Amino acid sequence: MSRLYDSIEPNVIDEEMLQKAVEEQGPREEAGLLAKKEGINFKDVKELQLDFRNVLKIDNLWQFVNLTKLQLDNNIIEKIESLDCLVHLVWLDLSFNNIEVIEGLDALVKLQDLSLYNNRISKIENLDTLQELQVFSIGNNNIQTLENVIYLRKFKNLRTLNLTGNPVCENEVYSMFIAAYLPDLVYLDFRLVDDTMREMALIKYQYAIEEMKQGETLALAKWEALEAKEKEVEYHKSAYVEYLNGAFLFDSMYAEDPEASKLVYLPGVPDLMEIYPFCFTYKSKFVAICQNLFEYGLRQHEKRQAEVTLFYECLHEALTDNQEQGTKLMEAFEERNHRVLDMIQSFSDTKVAESKLADYNEDITKLSETLMTLEMQLVDQLEEVIKDFERNILDLVSTFIENEQGLMAQCRDLENHHHEKLLEIAVNTLEKIVKSEFDEDMPEDVRMLFVDKDTIVNAVNASHDIHLLKIDNREDEIITKSNGWASTLIEKVHKDEIHRNRSRVMEINQYIDHLHSELDNLDILEQ
Repeated sequence: MSRLYDSIEPNVIDEEMLQKAVEEQGPREEAGLLAKKEGINFKDVKELQLDFRNVLKIDNLWQFVNLTKLQLDNNIIEKIESLDCLVHLVWLDLSFNNIEVIEGLDALVKLQDLSLYNNRISKIENLDTLQELQVFSIGNNNIQTLENVIYLRKFKNLRTLNLTGNPVCENEVYSMFIAAYLPDLVYLDFRLVDDTMREMALIKYQYAIEEMKQGETLALAKWEALEAKEKEVEYHKSAYVEYLNGAFLFDSMYAEDPEASKLVYLPGVPDLMEIYPFCFTYKSKFVAICQNLFEYGLRQHEKRQAEVTLFYECLHEALTDNQEQGTKLMEAFEERNHRVLDMIQSFSDTKVAESKLADYNEDITKLSETLMTLEMQLVDQLEEVIKDFERNILDLVSTFIENEQGLMAQCRDLENHHHEKLLEIAVNTLEKIVKSEFDEDMPEDVRMLFVDKDTIVNAVNASHDIHLLKIDNREDEIITKSNGWASTLIEKVHKDEIHRNRSRVMEINQYIDHLHSELDNLDILEQ
């Protein structure tokens, strides 16, 4: 691309350039002079033009957090970057630059109009988060395949597309292909996609599109299932029992146990899994306990959430009632006294005016005292409500932890029982090997455990320790998270109440100060 300023030194977007651009685009005449003198807060800027400035690198835009429109066209930019802070951007023009790859736009989820016209882009990609996109101009680039354009099917709001000037446009079926695969498109290359073209396109590509739709439906179903699963796991995490509804904990004990894969070769160990009561295997019994913990955890989580909901409902009711009482007091005061100041100023007798003024001042004092008393009553009421809430939450968490520890103890007991039997088998096997009574095949690394009693006992104990550590860590995690949640919640409730009280007292004082200032502005002595 040839530009008039190709020979000019490349620029960077710095404070001076930004300040100058904002001033140029800001208010004119007297308002403009005032803004220039006092300075313009970049956070207040909604639109910014940085075109024709020979900019090579996008940078230093982090202060423009409320920007909705950005012009960076007709520069020499090579890479799309440093735009993550512009989350409110709706319109972006990067046309007439040297960009080769579409990237760096993930954070611009509100973007509706994007122009990448006249760059060096060869692939439409990396736009997945731009689901609000309505207008997309990528003409005069190097898009070569029709298949690449199918990528744009995921943008359900896209209505205007400009591809003119790309090699792909030379394909004889270009327009019909686009009309078929982007059925919601209204304008293509500055022309209306008419109904006749759309109908012909659908007929021509009917079978290919139907097959594609089936694939899209399957992909969507898979994505929705994955999303539902992730939401479910997040809910389980909020109850501190994620992955306890299955064999995850049991499998994790063995996944990090290097001795387990060796000990399973000992004669009788596979049968060991079958000796538990009621025909349960060691694993199935363990998993059943975890399932009980999981279900109990969800029930307790619902109880805690119900308690929180009830608390905030009571809190809202108390605050609303108090606010209504305060509002009625102020409205009654203003209704009684809305003409008092005018009346006081109308008295010709200064002594009478001063007497009325004193009465009015006393009314203000009484109003202040009444409002403050009302606030103190609310503080006392909420103090009791918060104490009850704190006690209930701590009781719920304590009960949950106590029962959780009981179920985890069952897991430990099961592991201890398994360990005892495994150790007994290991020692018996050693005795047979020593007496040369053991003639079963055994892998070499397993046989190496039987050089002496200490070696095999240490191996069995090491395996046992890993299993117990996994159980202990999971138990500690549940306790830590549930206690942490309770502490954080209670601390927030107290802080919110302190903040609310301070704000209300300040609000009352400001209102009373306002009433007093009205009195101070009266000049009775001049009447």
